[in-house]
Amino acid sequence: MVVSGINMQRFGRTGVLMGGTSAEREVSLRSGAAVLDALRAAGVDAVGIDLQQNWADQIAKAAIDTAFIALHGTLGEDGCVQGLLEIMGIPYTGSHVMASALCMNKQLCKQVLGQAGLSTPMDIRIEVTGPERYPVFVKPVAEGSSVGLHRISSQQEWQALNIQSPAAWMAEMPVNGVEIAVSVLAGVALMPVEVAPKSGVYDYASKYTVGATEYFCPARLPMETVRYCMDCAEKAVAACGCTGAPRVDMIVGSGGEAVILEINTLPGMTATSLLPKAAAVAGMDFQTLCLRILETASLEYGQGVSK
Repeated sequence: MVVSGINMQRFGRTGVLMGGTSAEREVSLRSGAAVLDALRAAGVDAVGIDLQQNWADQIAKAAIDTAFIALHGTLGEDGCVQGLLEIMGIPYTGSHVMASALCMNKQLCKQVLGQAGLSTPMDIRIEVTGPERYPVFVKPVAEGSSVGLHRISSQQEWQALNIQSPAAWMAEMPVNGVEIAVSVLAGVALMPVEVAPKSGVYDYASKYTVGATEYFCPARLPMETVRYCMDCAEKAVAACGCTGAPRVDMIVGSGGEAVILEINTLPGMTATSLLPKAAAVAGMDFQTLCLRILETASLEYGQGVSK
């Protein structure tokens, strides 16, 4: 079967990897279910794999030729499952091992972005008693989907978080401006999506609660600023070695400067996710988007899925 110029047989049996064991398991299941439905509707021989216990055994038993990774967070987005698939010789979507691990560690990613001449928020030192100044945004160094993101304004608020391992957390000075997300599909930036959370903070609840956030695509910015942000996003993913369809989150200040918050190597594919919104503005429905992402599946040192 051929849809939109894509021969579905080239992918063989495709496993949609979802679930996992991270704090983002439920979001991953929603993303995976949506992707699985879209691929099957397009004629792809696709099977859902809810990864829980022995991941290698589950994947082997599914006898797949290609993997569409719809996992988020620890083990699914940090290079671990990517390394497993490399060992098993199964081409997969998303970034490869090194880029996945790098972008999952927000501190290391910021260093690479800085070396590339891109702006990121100022780090605030976390001392024994908490951040050395307030207000700040605090978040885990290695989590995704805004899990654990908090804006705090005092030492009392820090203590109320009851964080047991401060070394695994980071604090940043707040950046004022328009928050946008720029998805980059196969190296080419899509139109930025502006996010306007009603709570004022684009945290986990604002991301995944229908109606909690307003979205505008293209973002309500001057066109020259939009183009500049798209260029920054392409430079960011290139600097970190990302492939597939990563998403670059940033805040645009009043002077038009783009401050990059983080790179998400496996963006969500749920009803409230930003990548599908940007794709729709580019003329791609959800099914086409899933197919375009599946087209990018490859091994780090292999030849992709062309047959």
